[in-house]
Amino acid sequence: MTRRIPDFDDVRAAAERIAPHANRTPVLTSRAVDARAGARVFFKCENMQRAGAFKFRGACNAVLSLDDAQARNGVATHSSGNHAAALALAARIRGIPAHIVMPSTAPAVKRAAVETYGGLVVECEPTLAAREEGLAGVVARTGAHVVHPYDDARIIAGQGTAALELLAAVPDLDLVLAPIGGGGLVCGTAITVAAIRPDARVVAVEPAAADDAYRSFHSGRIVPSEDPRTVCDGLRTSLGELTFEVLRTRVSDVVTVEEDAIVAAMRFVWERMKIVIEPSSAVPVAAVLDGLVAGNRIGVVLSGGNVDLGALPFER
Repeated sequence: MTRRIPDFDDVRAAAERIAPHANRTPVLTSRAVDARAGARVFFKCENMQRAGAFKFRGACNAVLSLDDAQARNGVATHSSGNHAAALALAARIRGIPAHIVMPSTAPAVKRAAVETYGGLVVECEPTLAAREEGLAGVVARTGAHVVHPYDDARIIAGQGTAALELLAAVPDLDLVLAPIGGGGLVCGTAITVAAIRPDARVVAVEPAAADDAYRSFHSGRIVPSEDPRTVCDGLRTSLGELTFEVLRTRVSDVVTVEEDAIVAAMRFVWERMKIVIEPSSAVPVAAVLDGLVAGNRIGVVLSGGNVDLGALPFER
């Protein structure tokens, strides 16, 4: 892992590095959302990114940053899904193996994506301790280079390229929202927004049922998540040291939304915007629709669209 906080030069370098491989995703608007929010809202659609989520940006940057010696034995990580698929795809582009430790509770659609991209899945129990133990075993056995899902400068810089594109399309935003789990997306976003649009605020949004970032931000110390019970499988992880430091110093606020609001926001986007987003993506949308944030021109990063269609959270 690269144990330092990246800067905006790292984000710009990542954008150049991944440009041949990552999609430049669209920025969409919705009159229905604007009417509910009482604001102009601009959605950066990372649900249309390769591998179905923003995670490909960071994974691609990390894998392509490796020198030949680092890449020789492939890469390894632990992930519940989106980072796993992104790393597997990035490794396939580089022509190296990807060893992925996944909890047994990971959505089937996300495990299938990892395997489709050639990732070698090692299943573990759904706890952070089990994930870390499994990853240590893989590294000892293979010598693979670890690419952490979020607490890595290369990952954070890569994730920041989504905000770079958003602000190129809509330069006069006064508020940017993104969901937070481990924190890589929010941190990359905050670094980028501070460099390009320093008067704009960055607000992280997370489920109230997995509110470690909220508690950490407001207490001034890392408070790990304990048995989070949220429909947002991508937001059940706790902050890392790097991401907490950026959150503490660059992010304006952390707010939380309830599970029913998340599901309602997800359904609203499906029905009104005609695009597929996963529950984690709906978290900042819920904050906008429920009036938990204030701004005239709001950017929202829709983080991903990898949904298990056999287990939708909507009422039937």
